[in-house]
Amino acid sequence: MDNDDEIEGDTSLLSIRLLRLFDLLYSTNSVTRAGEAMGQSQPTVSNWLARLRRQLGDELFVRTTTGMQPTPRAQELIVPVREALAALRRVAAPAEAFDPSFATRRFRICMTDASHITLLPRLLAHVRAVAPGVRLQAARIDEQTAQALQSGDADLAIGLVPQLESGFYQQVLYPQDWVCLVNARHPRIGVRGLDLREYKAEAHVGIVGGTGALLLEAALQRQKVERRVLLELPGFLGLAAVVSTTDLIATVPRHIGETLASSSGSALKVHDCPVRVPPFTVKQHWHARYHQDPASRWLRALCEELFAPKPLKAKPRN
Repeated sequence: MDNDDEIEGDTSLLSIRLLRLFDLLYSTNSVTRAGEAMGQSQPTVSNWLARLRRQLGDELFVRTTTGMQPTPRAQELIVPVREALAALRRVAAPAEAFDPSFATRRFRICMTDASHITLLPRLLAHVRAVAPGVRLQAARIDEQTAQALQSGDADLAIGLVPQLESGFYQQVLYPQDWVCLVNARHPRIGVRGLDLREYKAEAHVGIVGGTGALLLEAALQRQKVERRVLLELPGFLGLAAVVSTTDLIATVPRHIGETLASSSGSALKVHDCPVRVPPFTVKQHWHARYHQDPASRWLRALCEELFAPKPLKAKPRN
């Protein structure tokens, strides 16, 4: 049986090979030369031409002293046939590469306000250097994030986002444990560190938003540690100013704590958290629809390059 590439069950549609034969016959005016171009024998090409004629209800090409000449019907069809072949070539062509140096598009990234402080400045600086026409938009992580990633309204979500499960890819960027951020001139907490007794006795500022806050509260409840929280904040913006001007303690993921401390000069100090809080990993998440999209792949590779720890290179033995 002839292994044709017609759509199964619909014999009214022309196969790709018949479209190519039509184009070649129109160009060469020869069954022989058309067969050579397609790598087929003349009898095979004659059989395909007979199929073309049956399906289109016209002779299409007739033998003359100057070769196989098109009928008026074939002349009407040559433009749509060539347009169909061109469309098929575009479908089969590999995806166009994403060139950041010439790109002029916007990437929308869902992230926490902690990432605004720890990740966004570095990401923006790198994008401005290698992709000057690219714009970034930071969006919140909320109950709409999954739908935004699926629809393409958002390109990436970075953080601790356990609700992104079915249909989503994820990649670990870096691990996070917990630290305590305190005023460097705290009257009762010195350089030797912070113990559990001091942690319970001192007043705290609590961050009430985000999945990380839930992990912290659960750990405190399991270990029956009660904090005296005098101030609650919805996020990390403004936290450095509060801690550096009071004696309150803030329990935060290490990355945000160390970033705030380093940017404060000598106003803030980081101590290991005396409460055993489970660590977590910060990941980047994207929807399966855009897994092979060249622009999305470029953005994910950039985040991996900037934020994922590099494996240590093996040192040669002496």
